[in-house]
Amino acid sequence: MTKKTYKLPKVVAEIGCNHMGEMEIAFELIRLAKQAGAHYAKFQKRTPKELLTEEQYNTPHPVAYNSYGDTYGAHREFLELDIAQHQELMDYCNEIGVGYATSVWDMTSAYEVIGIKPDYIKVPSACNNHFEMLKLLRDKFDGDVHVSCGMTTQEEIKKIVEFFGETAKDRLVIYSCTSGYPVPFEDVCLLEINRLKEDFGDKVKAVAFSGHHLGMAVDIAAYTLGTHWIERHFTKDRTWKGTDHSASLETPGLTKLCRDLTATHKALSYKKEEILEIEKPQRDKLKYRPH
Repeated sequence: MTKKTYKLPKVVAEIGCNHMGEMEIAFELIRLAKQAGAHYAKFQKRTPKELLTEEQYNTPHPVAYNSYGDTYGAHREFLELDIAQHQELMDYCNEIGVGYATSVWDMTSAYEVIGIKPDYIKVPSACNNHFEMLKLLRDKFDGDVHVSCGMTTQEEIKKIVEFFGETAKDRLVIYSCTSGYPVPFEDVCLLEINRLKEDFGDKVKAVAFSGHHLGMAVDIAAYTLGTHWIERHFTKDRTWKGTDHSASLETPGLTKLCRDLTATHKALSYKKEEILEIEKPQRDKLKYRPH
């Protein structure tokens, strides 16, 4: 029998834009993520005028009550932190002992974030076909590149892995993901993790899981399938204004997730001997003895 070894789980608290454009909230969410047991606090970096067409920029936000501006572009600008602020966030993460990471959505953001040298940079599902940006991250960034595979075909994923080539084995982490907020359980499709591992397990550094579902049970299942990177959106209050809060964990949920993943890691082992020490008194006391 082949014995499977489970790596220690790494929990990423995806703060994203749940700071609502306020640095004090961003700092607080980092503190709360650290206290909950998360290993990384992750943000997002966009250059709205580069990322959006003029029409997209000037179109009203599709969900008006969640908007921070009269147009979608103004909404995105309001939520955006500049690179100096990201440097502050990374410095604070280093100070309190939690990792910093961010997703980048465009070339300018990628150049800027490469400059502050985080442990890893994430490419969101929406941009994983931006090969000019992937090339920049592949060739000019020394850290790991994490790529989310929501709303992406199998052929497109194959193209991404092949694009990274030999460097993929050491630097590329791909995420099983369903792009929705929140995602019903029947659309989480956890067995996609198995397919990614079968198709690309020997070609990438790791297969990970990014969940937009409710609750925590699914994340435990994802870990048992072999994804030791678990990413979940995180907020202080799910009722806050914005699009990601409703698909996020609050502090009690993130705390329970980190606790349960640690417990699951401890439990995923074989018995070291046929009768464990903890069992011996019970065996002597309770085991049936034939007359």
